[in-house]
Amino acid sequence: MIDKALSSRLLQKARRRAGRLLTLFSLGSLLTAVGCTQLAQKERELTFRIEPGTASWYAGLPEGVAEYRLPVAHKDKTEHVHAWWWPSERRNAPAVLYLHGARWNLTGQLFRIQQLHDFGFSVLAIDYRGFGKSDGGLPSEQTVYEDAQVAWDKFTTLVPNADKRFIYGHSLGGAIAIDLAARIAKGEDERKGGAAGLIVESSFTSLADIARSLTYPWLPLQLLMSQKFASVDKIAKVNLPVLIVHGTDDRYVPSRFSEELYAAAPDKKRLVLVEGGSHNNSMRLGATAYRKAFKELFGS
Repeated sequence: MIDKALSSRLLQKARRRAGRLLTLFSLGSLLTAVGCTQLAQKERELTFRIEPGTASWYAGLPEGVAEYRLPVAHKDKTEHVHAWWWPSERRNAPAVLYLHGARWNLTGQLFRIQQLHDFGFSVLAIDYRGFGKSDGGLPSEQTVYEDAQVAWDKFTTLVPNADKRFIYGHSLGGAIAIDLAARIAKGEDERKGGAAGLIVESSFTSLADIARSLTYPWLPLQLLMSQKFASVDKIAKVNLPVLIVHGTDDRYVPSRFSEELYAAAPDKKRLVLVEGGSHNNSMRLGATAYRKAFKELFGS
């Protein structure tokens, strides 16, 4: 009887201990999940760094720009992507789908859009959801890819001739442009006829590579980060002519990243390193080299 009573007490004690361990494990799992959620939230905030409102240097929308609200499905509702369409005065001009980088909405991008328009392009430019007048909350890698696809769908109706269509991305927008071009290259948009070329300025190989360049090169950040933007893997699948431009004095994204993207891209490609160019002024400083590359690579 003593052995049975002892065994019973030991069994009850073991059950209570197992119950406490299970409770602690469940609580730990919950805290870990909450921590990961908060970490992912912070990661997205740091990735997109959205500045709300109108850029201080914005002087108003140029004459001839039309505004659109492009619908995009989100869960059980419809959100909208705000877009500008600035057609060239020249009929049959080439056109650019403009995908901007982090921080500034369209009002902070007008100077670069103006430069592309001055080059002779019609320009369709969008704000991702969470930026400017677009709907939505904090963006993610997935939502900006969806927004680029919605913009591409509109772009193909505005510019029916695939030989006139180009995709342009600056900085983080370069990663979004590469992703879109890679999906077009896989035949996901064969019915629309594809694009004539891809232009990537001041961009990077992956978000983890950028993070490592700012911290410690040996950290396995690609395993920890939820936002990948793995452009160097995708650009090899882009079967379009590719123009890659970078300023040699870029303090935010070193030009070596563009050199690595260029090395990974297929054969029909050009790399333009603008001597003295910063993260934002390479199109202005390198205007002559830009025009030359357009002619040599795209025939326009």
